Amino acid sequence: MAFDRVADNYDRMRGGIERGRQAAARLVADLAPGPVLEVGTGTGIVAAGLTELGHRVYGVDLSPPMLSRAHGRLGGRVAVADAQSLPFADGVFADVVFVHVLHLVADMPAALREAARVLAPGGRLLAAHGDPAADPDELVAVLDRLSELHPPRPDTPGGLDTAAGEAGLLPVGHDFAPDYDRATSPRQLLESLEQRLPPFLWDIDDATWARVVEPALAELRALPDQDRPRPQQWRVHHSVYRKP
Repeated sequence: MAFDRVADNYDRMRGGIERGRQAAARLVADLAPGPVLEVGTGTGIVAAGLTELGHRVYGVDLSPPMLSRAHGRLGGRVAVADAQSLPFADGVFADVVFVHVLHLVADMPAALREAARVLAPGGRLLAAHGDPAADPDELVAVLDRLSELHPPRPDTPGGLDTAAGEAGLLPVGHDFAPDYDRATSPRQLLESLEQRLPPFLWDIDDATWARVVEPALAELRALPDQDRPRPQQWRVHHSVYRKP
């Protein structure tokens, strides 16, 4: 499993529990009362944030090393499972949550059908999805250099609407709004890219790395104040659907 290899550094390089709390605060107003399932919970930072806000949250993920971190936050409410084949009975959750994971599942429509199956009538599916965006700065400019390496995403607003409708879910609301704040230094971003933590870098061949990634790394290394964090606010698409 690809995420196994980044489990040790994932929280440190991706914002950790504070980022999870920010995402949870963004989601909580749209949750229906009752148990929550987070699909693709990873290290459990979002689930832990929702738990702190008073919700009982369960998490599934394909990566045992990631889930071992989530277990420390959620206890036994985690399981190794595929989004396309959830190990739960029909209609047992009030909410199913996907946070920056729908572009990684092999079959997004199948994952939404499974989410709809385990939702109770009146339950809600919440998704943070699509390409994040931040105001231009010197680090965002470096990331923009790498945009040609990003594979096409299925989790566009239109793509998600279509798949949700086919799963029998009704739209409740959409927006493109702040999701999390980060303060990243050039050295931190450089380390993240050099270690290939972003999924879009995992399978890049040597020639493409030399042509596209190395110039971006060189640009990062040339920035002044390598350890000074640059504050950023990242916006993403948020969508909410309801099971009739």
